[in-house]
Amino acid sequence: MIDLDPGDDLELLRQTARSFALEELVPRLRDAEADRAVSASVRAAFAQIGLAGLELPESLGGAELGPLARAFVNEELGAGDAGAALALDPLGPALYPLLELGGEPALVEYGLPLLEEEGARAVLVCDDDASLEVVGDRLSGWVPWVPADRPDLVVVLTRDGALVLREGFESEVLRGAGLRAAGASALRFDAVPVAAQWRDTAAAARARGRARLYAASLLLGVLRHGAEFSRDYAQQRVAFGRPIAHHQGLAFLITDMHMAVEGARLLIHEAAWRAESAHPFEDAAASAWVETVSASVLVGPACVQILGGHGFMQDYPMEKAMREARALGLWLGGADAAREDAGRALCAGPPPVALSAGGIL
Repeated sequence: MIDLDPGDDLELLRQTARSFALEELVPRLRDAEADRAVSASVRAAFAQIGLAGLELPESLGGAELGPLARAFVNEELGAGDAGAALALDPLGPALYPLLELGGEPALVEYGLPLLEEEGARAVLVCDDDASLEVVGDRLSGWVPWVPADRPDLVVVLTRDGALVLREGFESEVLRGAGLRAAGASALRFDAVPVAAQWRDTAAAARARGRARLYAASLLLGVLRHGAEFSRDYAQQRVAFGRPIAHHQGLAFLITDMHMAVEGARLLIHEAAWRAESAHPFEDAAASAWVETVSASVLVGPACVQILGGHGFMQDYPMEKAMREARALGLWLGGADAAREDAGRALCAGPPPVALSAGGIL
């Protein structure tokens, strides 16, 4: 028998995050999109419940709860407003290269100052999303999109390491599409000084895997909300004498949406559990990210389709869900980079078994 009960502590954490999303994020989501930021009152409420330090080590004042707790929290915040969830998290997935490659000294040097500054943000840039060149201790290149208007810290994650930029980069604010509450900008680097640099291929792979789980759980929340909202709408909307959810075509579509969401959740939770249990998890995280992005290709447009013309109106949240699903699905190299990583690991597989005429040697 498989026990899928998360336990009392994680369930309490999930309920806390869900209450915060419903009470603080959802009522203000259009205001946050218009302002490209969350309000001071929402920031204060977020700080009060302690979610900003969810994965920070206890020695640095954090809760040190790990990837599974992050998956639960991000799903609930993503279901409320994924853009606001990013805006509220000062470090976001930039935490992972600092933690995995730089350790506590890097967190003290580069991470903690952002927690103490109102509205400060770090962004993670993966080499799959950028055109970059490092010469000595200088970085040049550009990043077409990051989910922040004016980041205060840039952490670049490569296949063999990571580096930190504190100053010298230029940000150009972009018109927001998805994740508007988080902001959006393009970054340019012209021989920008590198504040810190580490090389460790294994640690970089762990950081990439944890970043994918962070993004996947946010996207999962967006998809869950979209699937649930469109299902409830279909049960209330009447056409030809019965709810449209009772018509076979839509009933099958709604079922497919929920199957996709539940399948993605299982893969995310398994990968997060592996990471938390110190098992190899990088391939599982890549697979979970691919599955979640694939689910978004179905769920995002289907949510809008079920609502018909209402799906494109801001009176309903489905147009926002589709925008956010598209934006999140292209982050961190998107599904293509993750699929390549997962496929490479799958092809490598276990060592071959030698056979003889009589069987296994």
